[in-house]
Amino acid sequence: MRKIGIISFFLILAFFFSLPALAADWSPLMKRLINDGFEEKSVRALFSRNDVQFDPEPMAMKMNELLRRSSNYPVSSRPFVSREVHKRYLRSDMINQARAYLERNRTTLEQIRRTYCVPKEVVVSILLVETHLGANTGKRKAFHVLSSMALSTDLEQVKSFVPSGIIRNDNEEYARTRCREKSDWAYNELKFLLEYSRINNADPLSIPGSIYGAIGLCQFMPSNVFLYGVDAGGKGRIDLFSTPDALNSIANYLHQNGWGCRIEKKNQRRVVMTYNHSQVYANTVLAVADRLQAKKRERGRSNRAT
Repeated sequence: MRKIGIISFFLILAFFFSLPALAADWSPLMKRLINDGFEEKSVRALFSRNDVQFDPEPMAMKMNELLRRSSNYPVSSRPFVSREVHKRYLRSDMINQARAYLERNRTTLEQIRRTYCVPKEVVVSILLVETHLGANTGKRKAFHVLSSMALSTDLEQVKSFVPSGIIRNDNEEYARTRCREKSDWAYNELKFLLEYSRINNADPLSIPGSIYGAIGLCQFMPSNVFLYGVDAGGKGRIDLFSTPDALNSIANYLHQNGWGCRIEKKNQRRVVMTYNHSQVYANTVLAVADRLQAKKRERGRSNRAT
């Protein structure tokens, strides 16, 4: 069963990587933005650029993910609890990189711990898992991702790009509903991305993002910048590609979602899962943080011994 699962994963991955960038009629999306108060001249100029592309992959992947999850969800009165972790982040080279990063940013991280009660090891662990300590902030353009998903209000726009057999007669109406909902969600995020670009005087098409449009070293969705982002340097703007802003924003997010100075272990996992709704993600973040804290304890014992 495991072998078949791995093969299926790579077949799905290969399918999505083969999807082409397509031309699109952006007029419905432009009209919507203009009606919501964005300057017409700026909106039209933005969408008339040659490098603006419609990308069906993000919405197709989201539909594939949602439909597979709905059909495979375990029917049980007891919630399923996974103890699995992404083992690559627990490799010694990864832990050593995270440790070195922590040491380089120790002053900032100590201030963050005092302000938000979030241990520096947890903040660095999230940054490691999210973007390999800022080295990988996404290979897509966040604008392309969010505008393409926002334009895809009708399942027919992406249906042919979803792997065969995923959309069936018994789930097609559900798929249409979820497609509309995710389109509205992406539209809201697109508006925040444009606002973030304006505040930072940045070209919207220059901002890299994840497959679903998360941005920055800490991979916030654009709306979360305005809820949890921190202007650590007092610049008058939040720049998630700035290390101090990103680290403070991670801690503020966790603090605002329930991380306190005396938080219990079981609640730590719950709070981390608000950052990413994956049990494996939360397990990995806390496991990496434990490894980093273990190294600190080992160093403390070594110092006492000498």
